[in-house]
Amino acid sequence: MRGYLYVVLAAFMWGLSGSSAKFLFKSGITPYQLVQLRLTISTGILFLWLLIRNPSLLKIDRKDIFYFILFGTVGMAGVQFTYLFAISKINVAVAILLQYLAPSFIVLHSVVFIRDKLEPATLVALLGAIFGCYLVVGAYNFDIVTMNLAGIISGILSAITFAWYSIHGEYGMRRYNPWTVLFFALLFGALVWNALHPPLKAFMHAYSPVQWLWILYIGVMGTLLPFGLYLEGVNLIRSTRASITATLEPITAGVISYIFLNEVMETPQITGGVIVIASIILLELNQEQDDKAPSVIRAQSHKD
Repeated sequence: MRGYLYVVLAAFMWGLSGSSAKFLFKSGITPYQLVQLRLTISTGILFLWLLIRNPSLLKIDRKDIFYFILFGTVGMAGVQFTYLFAISKINVAVAILLQYLAPSFIVLHSVVFIRDKLEPATLVALLGAIFGCYLVVGAYNFDIVTMNLAGIISGILSAITFAWYSIHGEYGMRRYNPWTVLFFALLFGALVWNALHPPLKAFMHAYSPVQWLWILYIGVMGTLLPFGLYLEGVNLIRSTRASITATLEPITAGVISYIFLNEVMETPQITGGVIVIASIILLELNQEQDDKAPSVIRAQSHKD
């Protein structure tokens, strides 16, 4: 029960983090600023925490530096930007549901590159996820002009980059503690983003106390704390059960966004969301039976 409680709390924090980001975007903060703020704050706090608690987790082999540079750049920085940019353009719940297509891309990777067998249950789940996504983004209206294509494309890219992050994260997880992998992914992601965006420029802007409150929430309560809770949950109830339980995130985000941001999803979109979540659960259950398929461990990432 404690393991499930940890994962439920993590999902709630991630869901609130997405809605918090949308609030900040509406208040004038850009996705570029928030990515730099989130990555830099998370990296600094995690560095101090590991330095105090277990400095050995801050060490990696020299031969793995390039791996972590690539992992932090394509994975962490890519996931963070595409995810937050999607939230800035479309409904929070829709953006999160699009990112939940990541397991589908992981399965496709296994089928195409690892030559895993595409079982009937997996095919049904993949088709279900695609159809659910079709409904979630509102494509059934057949009015492409009114659709925010930039937000939808960014949401799909967030799923692709997160799938890439999860697949390549397995190498690091086999060699290092998950917190070491997370720290260096955040570190190089932050360094890259401070190079692409003028260094620490986002910190130079004037923010209201309320904005700082939610910025710090996203950096700490929306990143580091839920990762820790999720890791503890995985240790207690296994990754498959934890991944399934974490699908509460888009539900939480949808409810919070409806109450505080007045974001409303149409009935077909809600139906699509249910189909996407059901498809992910089916994929995870089927994945448990196949040791070859990479497991999606959200604690490795961003998220959200």
